[in-house]
Amino acid sequence: MSVTVVVCNYNGKQHLPHCLGALRELKGDIAEVLVVDNASTDGSCALIEESYPEVRLIAREDNPGPPRARNLGLEEARTRWVLAIDNDAILPPDTLLELLAAAEQTGAVLVQPRSVFADDTSRVHYDGGWFHFAGLISLRNFYVPLREAEGQGRVEVDCAISMCLLMNRERVLEFGGYDEGYFILFEDLDLSYRLRMAGERIVSVENVVVEHRAGTPGVSFREGAHYPSSRVFLHSRNRWQLLFKCWSARALILASPGLVVYEAASLAFAIRHGHLGPWLRGKWAFLERLPALFRARHAVQRTRCLRDRELLVAGPLTVTPDAAAGGTGQRALAWLNSSLTCWWKLVSRFA
Repeated sequence: MSVTVVVCNYNGKQHLPHCLGALRELKGDIAEVLVVDNASTDGSCALIEESYPEVRLIAREDNPGPPRARNLGLEEARTRWVLAIDNDAILPPDTLLELLAAAEQTGAVLVQPRSVFADDTSRVHYDGGWFHFAGLISLRNFYVPLREAEGQGRVEVDCAISMCLLMNRERVLEFGGYDEGYFILFEDLDLSYRLRMAGERIVSVENVVVEHRAGTPGVSFREGAHYPSSRVFLHSRNRWQLLFKCWSARALILASPGLVVYEAASLAFAIRHGHLGPWLRGKWAFLERLPALFRARHAVQRTRCLRDRELLVAGPLTVTPDAAAGGTGQRALAWLNSSLTCWWKLVSRFA
């Protein structure tokens, strides 16, 4: 079965030789490798043109974020299946064959591999997950040693991570593709929720292990004391875009005490890291998008086949270890998890 490979790139010159070099070894019927570049300024386009003539490059003059790049790749592809990857993903040769086999045998519309940190391949990074009722993702096996990770073979999940994702192009576009209003962060939760609430299936293939390099500069956070202000802004805005657009009115009302508790915690976190301004700007940006979100919400809710109580879970919250470092951070996280879990257990049956 022929597949189009789409690589999303922004200032990823240091990653591209690893990513595109691995694609040259990828087994399977690859119709085309397409790189969508979001106005890189680091020489990425020149590197591709000089060293990877087999790649078709679409060089944008602006940077609308990964969702637009992925949508453009889906629109340009002429195959049923599209393997969309970020520029910092390194795929083993059997990745495509394994993901395709899983898609055909399970009927899944999205299929993802397991990923590990490229600088610590003994530890899981992304492995799919579940939707937390507070508007978050509860990741499976996050930072867990690979040898201890739960799940073998093919595992059905509710949420896929866009770092490496095999997509049924026609079905994904039928549901509107990625919502470009997120720019980055939460866009894969949004797509996954829209697909799952409509009854589509998502599968994680645990025996395919992809290496994930550095992440998106200025947005990704793995370790250290400095938490990016841009991530605070995006989290503050995008989480509420997801909630307002995808959760039913009933679920929002029932979840509201938990949402208030989490909102207070996120505000405290922002203040602690000196990012009150970005947090407030995120809320204002969400309010500015409300007219468009009302229209999007109406369209999304008409596709619903599953109730929110069939999709939403109470935890645990997924937090990068350094973001909750220290005794105070650990105690606060434990209290937050416990509070949210208790509340959702009380009300979830009515959602």
